[in-house]
Amino acid sequence: MDLKLKGRTALVTGASRGIGEGVAHALAGEGCHLELAARSEPDLQRLATGLAQAHGIRARAHRADLLHPEECVRLAQAAGPVDILVNNAGAIPQASLLDMDDAAWRAAWELKVYGFINLTREVFRGMCERGGGVIVNVIGIAGERPVPNYVAGSMANAALMAMTRAMGVEGIRRGVRVVGVNPGPTETSRQILRWKARAQKQLGDESRWRELVAGFPRGRLGTVEEVAASVAFLASDVSSYTNATVLTIDGGWTGMQ
Repeated sequence: MDLKLKGRTALVTGASRGIGEGVAHALAGEGCHLELAARSEPDLQRLATGLAQAHGIRARAHRADLLHPEECVRLAQAAGPVDILVNNAGAIPQASLLDMDDAAWRAAWELKVYGFINLTREVFRGMCERGGGVIVNVIGIAGERPVPNYVAGSMANAALMAMTRAMGVEGIRRGVRVVGVNPGPTETSRQILRWKARAQKQLGDESRWRELVAGFPRGRLGTVEEVAASVAFLASDVSSYTNATVLTIDGGWTGMQ
């Protein structure tokens, strides 16, 4: 399917690895020019160079730590007008209320919650002035199904889901769509490390980690490519009537719990 994204410009955060990198590949494959942001500049630059050469697009790397509000402003200005913003930066540690201290909690929210808010504010303003654009928030399934050992992440994701829906209602009046995706357990490098550690502890062999995910839908975790394809679709005009909503991408795992 031609998503009719060729020639558009997308800003993707957290783009150096995982879902962000997958989104960059998906959008580049559709002909989007890319503004890629992350804290890891060498990895980001390699990605930008590779995608530009492979797809004949323009791709620029921006080293940015969105933990800091001024960095969000700087990134928005450096990227210039964009047609698509994919908010993806930030990972919140797993911990219960009693096991996560105030400093760790606030640092996690500064990036995953306020980083989304501050960058979105800058980009959203320009999109409204131009009368068009799409914002896709990559959030997480814990916002729908909170768990006690991931309380900070559950609360953060629920807040970002609410922001997505509220902004979509406001934005559509100005030609801007705001949508979100909630990936379930996904086979990223970070997740694989966690499952390998668990396999080493439970089975005595980290290479057997796939045995521990056999109970997930289709006997596996979701893939980065599956999430990225959904992001690209939602960002396109093919999905132009999708707004102020959050798509769950978990194979039905939430319903099985």
